[in-house]
Amino acid sequence: MIGATYPLAHRLYPYEKVADQTGPARHFPVVVVGGGPVGLALALDLAQRGTQVLVLDDHEGAGQGSRAICFAKRTLEIADRLGAARGMLDKGVVWSVGKVFHGENRLFEFNLLPETGHKHPAFINLQQPYFEKFLVEALRRAQARGAPVEIRGRNVVTGVAQDDRHVRVCVDTPDGPYHVTAEYVVACDGARSPLRDMLGLGFDGRVFEDNFLIADVKMKASFPTERWFWFEPPFEGCGQSALLHKQPEDVWRIDFQLGWDIDRKAELDPARIRARVDKMLSSQAGTVPDYTLEWTSIYTFQCRRMDRFRHGRVFFAGDSAHQVSPFGARGANSGVQDAENLAWKLDLVLKRQAPDGLLDSYSQERVYAADENILNSTRATDFLTPKTETSRIFRDAVLALAGRHAFARPLVNSGRLSVPCIYALGALNGPDRLVGPARTCAGAPCVDAPLGQGYLLESLQGQFTVLVLNAPAPELDDVAGIAVKTLRLDTSVDDPTGALRARYLGDAAQAIYLIRPDQHVAARWQKASGAEIEAALRRATGQEH
Repeated sequence: MIGATYPLAHRLYPYEKVADQTGPARHFPVVVVGGGPVGLALALDLAQRGTQVLVLDDHEGAGQGSRAICFAKRTLEIADRLGAARGMLDKGVVWSVGKVFHGENRLFEFNLLPETGHKHPAFINLQQPYFEKFLVEALRRAQARGAPVEIRGRNVVTGVAQDDRHVRVCVDTPDGPYHVTAEYVVACDGARSPLRDMLGLGFDGRVFEDNFLIADVKMKASFPTERWFWFEPPFEGCGQSALLHKQPEDVWRIDFQLGWDIDRKAELDPARIRARVDKMLSSQAGTVPDYTLEWTSIYTFQCRRMDRFRHGRVFFAGDSAHQVSPFGARGANSGVQDAENLAWKLDLVLKRQAPDGLLDSYSQERVYAADENILNSTRATDFLTPKTETSRIFRDAVLALAGRHAFARPLVNSGRLSVPCIYALGALNGPDRLVGPARTCAGAPCVDAPLGQGYLLESLQGQFTVLVLNAPAPELDDVAGIAVKTLRLDTSVDDPTGALRARYLGDAAQAIYLIRPDQHVAARWQKASGAEIEAALRRATGQEH
C-alpha cells in the first residue's frame, strides 16, 4: 500500500539474543517465516498438536494501521479452536447487515447470517494489530502449558537453501547472523515475500487500473454497525464508490475510489483527505463531528497467485502465495484457512503417521480456494470499475433494477464477502453416500449447530472425528496410529433447536460423517462399516488414492 507506514502498535516479542547465535545450529521440525495472522495461526496450531515450531519475524510485533479489519465466521471458528477467539469477540465489532446505495438511493440490504444456532457471528470488525495480539497471547498461554513454540523478533531471514533432507535458513539479527535447519519451512511473509524472491519464484496475475484511499477516522458517530457501500456516492468529489464500516474504539473505516490517473502524493495530503471526509460526513450525518485521521493509505486492486504453493520443503501461505483485492475480506481470512489446512498435514507427516505426499494436497486444495477467491475478487473489481462503456451501461442497468426487483440484487457486486472453500473435487475426499444437505457434502467445512449447553464445532476440536447421528457407532481398527474420536449424537436428545438435523441429516433418518482435523467433511454415509470408514481415513491422510 502506497503511503502507509507501520510503527509498532504492539511490541509483542522484543528481540532477545538466543544460544543459536553463538552455538551450533539447531534443527526444528518447522520454521515459519512471518509473524502476521497467518504465521501466528499456523505456529499456534502446530504447537498445540505437539509439533515444535520456530517463528522468525523481521519486526517485534504488530504494525500500526488497521489493515485487515473484517474477520469472517470461519476464521473465528478456527481462532476459537486455537484458544484466541474470546478476546477477539470481546474487542471486535459484531455485524451481519450491509446496505448498498446508488447515489442518494438505498437499493437494498442484506444479512450475512440470518439463521440462528451458530456460536460465532458472520463477521467482526477488528483491526489487524489486535487480531495478531490475541493470537500471540494464546501462543504465550500455550507456551506456559509446555507447547513447543518459539517466536523471535527482529530476526530477518536472508537466505534459504534446501536439499532432500532439510532446509537451511540464514538469519540476520542486531547481534549478527546465524542459521538454523528445518524439516519444512513455511513462508508467511506477505505479498512482497522476500522468501519467494530468494527462490526465484513467480507471482503472476492482474493489477487493476484504479486506486482506493483508506481513511481510518476516529470520531463519535451515530451510524449503525453495518457495512454501507455507495456506487456513485452523493457526496461531491469523493470518487466513483465509497465504503463506511465501524471498527473498535470509535474508529471508522472509510474507503474512496479515486480512479487511475491520480497524484498519489497529493491525494495523501491530510487536508485533501479531510475535505473528502468532511463532504461524506456532512452528506450523511448533516454535520461534521470532531475527528482525527488515525491511518491513511492508497492501494490498488491486485489479484495474483503463485503457480503452486509447495516447492520442495518450502511452503507458501497467505499473501505470500496469493493476493486479492481488499474488497470482500478474502485476504487474511483465506490466509488463516491456508494455515489450518497445512498444520494438521505437517503434523501427521512429521509424526510419520502419513506420507510426505499428503503435503501436496495442501497446494492442490488451497490453489483451488485461491482461484475461487481471485475469481470473485476480479468480478467485484470489474463491477466496481467498469473498463468499457458497454460494461458501465450493464453495471448501471443492474443498479437501476436492483432498487425495484429482487432478482437483480445478486448481480450487484460491491465486494462479495469471504466464505470458506468447499473442496468439491479434492483428492482427499472419500465417498458421499448420503442424500443429505448440500451444505455439508464431502469437502465442505462443517456447519456449527447448538448441542445442549455447547456447540458442535467445540466438540470436534482439531482431530479426525467420526460423527454418528442416530446410529450405532462402528468399531474402528488402528490406522497408522492416527487418533480418531467418535462423537455419537441422538437428535431426539442432543439437538435442542433442530439445527443439527437440518444441517447434517435433512430427510435422512441417520448419518455417519468422517470429519478432518480442519473440520472439513472427508466423507459421509447413511450407513457405513468400520472398514469403509478406515478406507476413507486412509484416503484423507494420503495413504490411498
